[in-house]
Order: sequence, then structure tokens, then C-alpha cells
Amino acid sequence: MLSLATTPKCEEFAEFFTNKILAIRAEIIRDPNYLQDAPIKEPPTLQTFSAITEDDLYKLIKHSKRSTCSLDPIPTFLMKNNFNYISTPLLQIINTSILTGIFPSAFKTAVVKPLLKKPNLDYNTLNNYRPISNLPFISKILEKAVFLQLNQFLNENDILEKFQSGFRANHSTETALTKIVNDLRLSTATNKVSALVLLDLSAAFDTIDHNILLHRLKTWVGLSGHVLKWLESYITGRQFYISLGDHISKNHDVPFGVAQGSCLGPLLFSLYMLPLGNIIKKHNIDFHSYADDTQLYISVEPNKTTALQSLTSCLSAVTHWMTNNFLKLKENKTELLLIGPKDKREALLPSLGNLNQYVREQVTSLGVILDSDLSLKPHINKVTKTAYFHLRNIAKVRPFLTKPDAEKLVHAFITSRLDYCNALFTGLPKKSIEKLQLIQNSAARLLTKTRKREHITPVLAELHWLPVSYRIDFKVLLLVFKAVNGLAPCYIADALSSYTPARALRSADAGLLRIPDAPPKRIGESAFSYYAPKRWNALPQHIRKAESIDIFKRQLKTYLFNQAYT
Repeated sequence: MLSLATTPKCEEFAEFFTNKILAIRAEIIRDPNYLQDAPIKEPPTLQTFSAITEDDLYKLIKHSKRSTCSLDPIPTFLMKNNFNYISTPLLQIINTSILTGIFPSAFKTAVVKPLLKKPNLDYNTLNNYRPISNLPFISKILEKAVFLQLNQFLNENDILEKFQSGFRANHSTETALTKIVNDLRLSTATNKVSALVLLDLSAAFDTIDHNILLHRLKTWVGLSGHVLKWLESYITGRQFYISLGDHISKNHDVPFGVAQGSCLGPLLFSLYMLPLGNIIKKHNIDFHSYADDTQLYISVEPNKTTALQSLTSCLSAVTHWMTNNFLKLKENKTELLLIGPKDKREALLPSLGNLNQYVREQVTSLGVILDSDLSLKPHINKVTKTAYFHLRNIAKVRPFLTKPDAEKLVHAFITSRLDYCNALFTGLPKKSIEKLQLIQNSAARLLTKTRKREHITPVLAELHWLPVSYRIDFKVLLLVFKAVNGLAPCYIADALSSYTPARALRSADAGLLRIPDAPPKRIGESAFSYYAPKRWNALPQHIRKAESIDIFKRQLKTYLFNQAYT
């Protein structure tokens, strides 16, 4: 590996990463007569940013990560510890920038370090590396000052796409999947067949066209004046160099894309993608996006397959729009999953036409493996296999670790996998949950050095670990609390509705939710919009009415803990 750290190798990496983006854009054949989409309605306007105060600056620095970039003149921790000495000049730099609409050129250079995509890949093959970009600390503080004001404008005027969950407060892969799986389960419960299409883009953040982005910020978002001037200054004229050990490459221009490793980059990408939602909606297709991952889905009656034509038309329109916006779909990565009763899925196959080439038995959506029955068996099998692999590795070093250190490893490698998107595990067969419970049991035995013959329940109770089934309910109920209190995406809140009795009753102010009519099939009962209200209404009123999310978590865990172990 040390042989890679040479100046020629740095240049080789720099040219490879640059040429990769140029090659992707060169493959895109745009329509010369294509006109950029116009918004449905005239957006509100934002012309100026406000200067920030010293208190604002202190909060930005205080809540920033301590990571340091080689471009920083002093380490981040030193800057944080000496805020009183540097606050005045730093505040002047930031306010001068946002008030004049000029992003400092000194902040436009990024240091890029190549990182192997997977540890087992050949380190001599450049294509096995991804560029990890690092920006100066002060640059990130300036970005955050702008981000907060821009994001407030976007939220107040409801400009962001409702079904875009990437890099947004209170949104996550779990909320996105909860929405999608809820819809699919409800459709399956009514004997419909759903077609879920997963789209993947090639280096989407890096191929964005600056002129199109600025046009979109002006026409779709309503930015003008010094705000638009600042963002144009921020987007353009950027450079990067490769760093390997003590060696670096020369500076290379970045003529396309948004800054990687920044907080503004993901937001600008979401704004660049704004027209896509309208295009999909025109075809009456449901969709959800997480950054550059887009999922389309439609549910049809088995005898009304003509509805699938709208899916084909939608895919064609999406491809056309992406091509004309310098976004390249990986056609070989496009996947389609049919969900519903097996006989109805098979009856639908002949009606798919060209879509047949994309049909898969299972797909990986935002880190969760979905199958045609929504049983999640393949996903649970993968979690089980991976968890036991890590448990074996932890067992090798357990004799040398203190219990607190070993517990950190268990939570990092095991608990995190058991909890990831476990809001989707509602209503699964007991056998599936037991497989996950066995993992937790093994982790508890390893941590406490408990023998296999000893009863595990007292061990879990001593560790204050909720069993897997209760952890699932904890996650679901936490999501409900957030939705009820405006801390969850609107699409989660829309899946729930308050219970309103026909006449004045004490239950009117009890914080209850309306439980939908019982779905005709068990899979419908596992849908979030049915399962969550039932669990929520069963909670004691004082928990439902908790004053804060921290109090709710504490009371909920105590309540579930008592249910599990008493």
C-alpha cells in the first residue's frame, strides 16, 4: 500500500476521478430542443441573507464536529477552545461573505483522499476507490450559516419535495421505507399487485450542470439578488487535489457537480431534482426519493393491467428528463419487484412487456432487502449472518476488553443492525423475530460471559436491554410520538389521524388515534397505519402526553421494560 503514496500516483487518481465524470457526461445525449421545466406556480423570493451574531457563530462552532482538514491553518479543537480570540475576525469574514454575495476563493479547494469501496478489493485498481472530499473547517461554518437561512426559507414556503427524504431534518431511510412498505402492505391486503421500481444514478452529485442548477434556484426556488450571487460564487470555480500520505497532486478544476463533504451540497442536489416529482405525479405513480435513490411504485388490480402502461410511460419520461439534466441512469442497476399474492404476480408477468428485463426476486432498498411477499426473510437472514460474523470477531478480543468497552462494540456492530429500520418488522411471524432475538441473546452472553445453559432473561434485564419485539414497538411508538408532535415527516403524520368521538367524551382529550377498519388480510394488520395506532392507544395516557421527546423515551422504555420482565 505504501507504494501508492507517490506524486505520480496522486496525479493518476486525480485524472481518473476527473475523467470518470467527463466520460459519464459525454455518454449523455441531450435533446437540443429541450426546454427546462417551469414551476407550476410562481415561487416566493429570497434576495438577501441576514448577518449572523457572535452568539450564532458560537452555536455553529460548538455543534460542529471536531474533525480537522489538512487545509485548516490550526486544528479544529484549538479553534473551538480559543473562540473568544478568533470570534471577531471570523464573524467579519462570514458576514462580509453573505452580505456581499461572494464566497471566498480560499475556501473553494477540497483535499480528496481515495478510499477503497470494500476492504477485499484490489487496491491497484483505481476503479475500486471512491473520492472522499474534505473541506476547510471555516468553510463549513460559513456554509452552515447560509444553510440555516436558506433551509428556513424553503420550509416556511413548502418548496422542498414532500417525498424527498435525503439529508432533511426528521427524515431518514427508516421513515422513507416505513411510508413505502406501509403502502405496499395495504395494497397487498386488498389483493392488488404492486410493482416497485428502483432507479440508480451514476455519480449524480458530480454530474450536475451549474447553469441548470442556477436556473432552477432562480425559477423554482425564487432566489435572486445577493442570495443567488452568493450561491453562484459558491458553486463555481471550485478545485481539488489528491492527498496520499505526504504526497499531493496539483490542483484540478471541478467544472460540474456540487461540493462533496459539504452541508449545502445535498440540499442543492435536492433543489436540482425538484421538477422530477411533478413529472412522476403526472403519470399517477407513487414515488419516494432518498438523495439520488428514487423508487417508483404502483398498485393494480390483477385484471386491470393497462395501468402498467403508465409505469412504462413514467420511466420513459423520467429517463428523458434525467438525460436532459446531465443525470445518467444505470440501466443495468434498474430493478423491479412484484409484490402481492404469488398467483397474481405470475399472472401479471406477461403484461410487463419491456419491464420484464428488470424483474427480480428480491431487491435492496436503502439497505433493507425486500421480497415479493414482504416477509423480510432474506433481510433477516442477511442481518443474522452478518451479526454472527461480528460476534465471532468480538469474541476473539473479549478477554482483553473491559465490559463497558465490549458493550460499545456490541452496540456498534450488533445492536445497530438489529435496530436498523426495525419499524418495518411489525407483524412478522414469531419465527422471524426469534432469529433476531437469538442474536441479542448471544450478544448478551458474550458481553456478560454467561454460559449457554443459564437462563437469558435475567441477563437481558440486568443489562436493561429490551427484547427485540419490544425494541420494534419502541421504534414504532417513538415514530408516532414524533408525528403527533410535528417532529416527523408529513407523510408519516398523514398515515395517522386523531380519534374524534361522535359526542363529548373524556377520551376526546386523551391523545388517541383512530384505528382504521381491520384490513382483510394479516399483512394489512402489519402496516404502520394500522399497527401503530393500536399500540399507541394501548399506552397509558401520561406517556402519550409526555412533554418532551426525552421524557417520552424514558417513560416508554420503563413501561415496555416492565411489560417484558414482570
